[in-house]
Amino acid sequence: MATLSSSRQKALLRKYARNVKFLMMAVSICLIVYSLPKQAKFSYEIEKGRIWNQKDLVSPYNFAILKTQAQIQNDRRNALSSTNQLYQLNNDVAQQQMDGFKNDLEIKWHNAGIDDRLKPKYILAGNELLKDVYDKGVFTLNPKYQQNQGYTITILQNNISTEKSTSELLTRESALAYCSRVLNRSTDVNKTFLLDLLQNHIQNNIIYDDKLTTRLETEVLEGLSLTGGMVEKGEVIISKGSVVNDEVYQKLQSYKKAFEDNARINGNPRLVLAGQFLLVSITIALLMIFLYIFRKDIYDDNRLVSLILLVITAMLFTLSMAIKLELPNLYYIPYCIVPIIIRILFDTRLALNIHLLVVLIAGFFVPNSFEFAYFEITAGMVSIYSIKNLVRREQFLISAVIITFTYFVSFLGISLIREGSLVDIDWRNLIPFAVSVLLTLLAYPLIYLFEKIFAITSDITLIELTNTNAPLLREMAFSAPGTFQHSLQVANLAENAIYAIGGNALLVRAGALYHDIGKMENPLFFVENQSSGFNPHDKLPYEESAQIIIRHVYKGIEMAQKDNIPEIIIDFIRTHHGNTRVDYFYQSFLKNFPEKIINENTFRYPGPIPFSKEAGVLMLADSVEAASRSLKEPDEKSISALVDRIVKYKLDQNQLKDSNITLKDIETIKTIFKRMLMSIYHVRIDY
Repeated sequence: MATLSSSRQKALLRKYARNVKFLMMAVSICLIVYSLPKQAKFSYEIEKGRIWNQKDLVSPYNFAILKTQAQIQNDRRNALSSTNQLYQLNNDVAQQQMDGFKNDLEIKWHNAGIDDRLKPKYILAGNELLKDVYDKGVFTLNPKYQQNQGYTITILQNNISTEKSTSELLTRESALAYCSRVLNRSTDVNKTFLLDLLQNHIQNNIIYDDKLTTRLETEVLEGLSLTGGMVEKGEVIISKGSVVNDEVYQKLQSYKKAFEDNARINGNPRLVLAGQFLLVSITIALLMIFLYIFRKDIYDDNRLVSLILLVITAMLFTLSMAIKLELPNLYYIPYCIVPIIIRILFDTRLALNIHLLVVLIAGFFVPNSFEFAYFEITAGMVSIYSIKNLVRREQFLISAVIITFTYFVSFLGISLIREGSLVDIDWRNLIPFAVSVLLTLLAYPLIYLFEKIFAITSDITLIELTNTNAPLLREMAFSAPGTFQHSLQVANLAENAIYAIGGNALLVRAGALYHDIGKMENPLFFVENQSSGFNPHDKLPYEESAQIIIRHVYKGIEMAQKDNIPEIIIDFIRTHHGNTRVDYFYQSFLKNFPEKIINENTFRYPGPIPFSKEAGVLMLADSVEAASRSLKEPDEKSISALVDRIVKYKLDQNQLKDSNITLKDIETIKTIFKRMLMSIYHVRIDY
């Protein structure tokens, strides 16, 4: 069976890649829509203290005015305070204790040294006191009500209730005090002996019934009305130009609740679902259009598209779960984590675009959509701006502080508009924002996780790679010091050029530091590492010398892959010579062996040519820096001519045609290279 042609294979791959992309979009849309709460959206934004600028709001139906939480709590307190505690009267306690008293007196009588003829009198006195105490009633104060004096309780006896004030009842302590007072009036009994016996037989005969009391309180609380008044159909809830005061605000909140309940009962869930599907589909489509127009490289990479859709879906799914679980405050969710992750992994424009789209979708399902959008858009923009150029890890903490300050200022401004007073601001409402900022710091481990799963190189990884104490760079500094110094100079040239023309400075610096690591295999075959005057190429054929020079590209790729250097850095190793010739050995061969026929590819680098702006700048910086070392007396004229010649050669060889570098960029690059080289070689510039 004949194999498919290369063009046919590419067409099929593009087709399937496009189908996979559309499938990922569909799955993301379905997951987001599935997770969102299925309820109709209330049409009005309600903000206390604001002027109602819309038309008169007329009630389309009757609805009850809900009480505020403060009113409900006050009603609960009043209801509980007016509900009596329930106690059970145990008639058996009195007789049991009186019998016990008589038995104890018989046992202890002989040791008391009292005349036996007085025993009946002691028994009678004790029984009369105990009967009197138990007739009054003995109970224990409930700790919940101890601060109150003389409150009423309900006593149950054989399911018959009697209300009594606690001031009419006795506690064990007051009962014993009562017995002591009575015995003080009797002179013919031993008070101490009798009180000692009595105190062991004074027990509660009125016992608190916690189960019945709790049930009664629950029934009372359940019977409380949560509404206070009605709004009739056709009644004006608020007129245009009126201020949304506390009373009107509660009416509007009640109308919103009635609207949502009515929509839940009478609305069509399928239409709500269709509306959500349309909104989410438009949002995801706008994102794809943005990628197609402005970031085609990401659009063409389904791996990167899947990561972006995953982040968006996860954030909106988290919001949906928070709404369904009735999280106390939706501002606990770290919305800024999305723009931070996208900014670090991709770029500023994409991060801002995605954040706006996420907030737009979320705004349909959170209360006070305008406030929510203002808080999150401003905080998201600040989070993106604060890490525009990530060069240090502490920028995450600095960013967190700036985001917190932004939330504070936004909260203060909105609170002043709403309350019109600093005194009435509830500063505890800032706590959710602080928690949100702390959770935003989870972006750091998530970025690391996404890097590993989706094979992406973030600025954080680039910072680690540009550390000269990294294993490969430390090895190169020891085994090929000349190449190491050359790489540092190339990094400085390329980084400054990229800053000027626009690009990823961290990326080009990392690429420059690693582009020549392959020279560590045979460092003495490269002129920058030769210090003794000995050149091993003098004893080798030109073809072999050229292959050794070219081999540093292959070896560099091999060493980088072995050390798990990201592929985006390895691309700099592949492309820093493009497919140019090793001209010194090629021209030497032609000069010394004019009669021989040679395959030019023997002296040519394998390529490919640079396919990014950063790789193109690195190629120019590498060639210019290496060539500048051959200048015997560097001055402004010779350096300028050298830079112009090198750049022209690369252009003539079509090495920069895929690197997206404009002619204007070329002039800027040449200017920066000339200025930096003159500074390196201490050339005085004539003004």
